[in-house]
Amino acid sequence: MSTESVLKDKAVLVVDDEPDILDSIAEQLDMCRLYRAKDYEIALQLMAGFSFDIVILDVMGVRGFELLKKSVSKGFPTVMLTAHALTPEALKESIKLGAVSFLPKEMMAELDTYLADVITGSKKMVWKNLLDKLSEYFDRQFGADWKEKDDFFKKFEEELTIVKDEPNADKP
Repeated sequence: MSTESVLKDKAVLVVDDEPDILDSIAEQLDMCRLYRAKDYEIALQLMAGFSFDIVILDVMGVRGFELLKKSVSKGFPTVMLTAHALTPEALKESIKLGAVSFLPKEMMAELDTYLADVITGSKKMVWKNLLDKLSEYFDRQFGADWKEKDDFFKKFEEELTIVKDEPNADKP
């Protein structure tokens, strides 16, 4: 099944304070029903009035972690997208608060592929695939030993290895 067919007509909310990012995502996700918000308040209004297949949140500038809590509480699979908050701490916070993915804005060219994973895979499988695909990138950004420095990441990776045995165990 193609990425485009998986994403066709999916309702996607994108929240970012940078208009060029909103425009770029809109171009890339033209097969989706896209809703845009440039700030926290507009995002809250949209979340209150609509249901979304995926929510994409900027970490900085729009109170991304607060919106993540709201989005997850509504049951919306939520992807964090960031440039400035690309840190192990922001990744950890995203995982703890229930995000299904965490993407550097540098990887936006592949956004549709990552979102198709969100639609078709379990939450754990999405995280496993993401960390496998971006392991070298994160190692370059965070330092080669970033996972070993924090017990949270060691435990999280252990939990993800169980996914092989139960591919749909945590599918919503």
